Amino acid sequence: MFAGSDTISKYLSGSFPIFEFIWIRYVLFLAMAVVLAHRQGSRSLHPNNVGLQVLRGFCVVGSSVLFVYGARSMNIAQATTINFLSPMLVTVLSIPLLRETVGLRRWAAVVAGLIGMLIVVRPGLGGFQPAALFGVASAFCWASALIITRMISNTDTAQTTVLWSAGIGAGILTLLLPLEAVWPEPWQLGLSLFMGLIASGGQWLVILAHRHAAASVLAPFFYTQLLWVTGLGFLVFGNLPDTWTLAGAGVIVASGLYTAHRERLRRRTA
Repeated sequence: MFAGSDTISKYLSGSFPIFEFIWIRYVLFLAMAVVLAHRQGSRSLHPNNVGLQVLRGFCVVGSSVLFVYGARSMNIAQATTINFLSPMLVTVLSIPLLRETVGLRRWAAVVAGLIGMLIVVRPGLGGFQPAALFGVASAFCWASALIITRMISNTDTAQTTVLWSAGIGAGILTLLLPLEAVWPEPWQLGLSLFMGLIASGGQWLVILAHRHAAASVLAPFFYTQLLWVTGLGFLVFGNLPDTWTLAGAGVIVASGLYTAHRERLRRRTA
């Protein structure tokens, strides 16, 4: 779902204002959240952690906007690979925010992941694209959202989290919409609505998954997104990731999987 949503985002960004089609996506996201919350009743409107819910909403919408700004000028597989820094950043952020202890092996995996990111971005070389900085910022926002999801998963329901993330994001984008709004063509509106449908489904599944399994267990499944975006990137844009991107992706994925493995062992020991 996320691979399809990201591919459509990149496609639309060439002819349609970014804030506008992300706003359309969030309107649909909010509508879905209201339907889900209706089953729970008024409890969805009153989270136990209002501040964290608001912060998560900012992080999720920030990740979405920053990713599209980066992907607009990059290969979609390259942009997605940079976004895979999130698991390593979760490890780093878990120290001050979750009070977790990170051992030498997990730190080594984080460093390896950062090296993989440098291979993909190639600063100082001819292949460097400033748009990659948007991807790094997007990864940081998404990692922050995942940390917050773990912090509130035991106190707030998935419906509450979806509703607040959708509401906060839709509110922010509504304020930004007048900056570049245009009247969409029918095909642009249709693609935006479809993108909103699958992106909303992806958000719901992520939150639901974290309520039933540890992040370390889920991490390997997220890396299959690279396979999907590579195929979709070839079908839609006719391009494939270069050797540097594949090499960096291999390092980042290996680092992420090892981090997930160490996290599993740590939880089992605890």
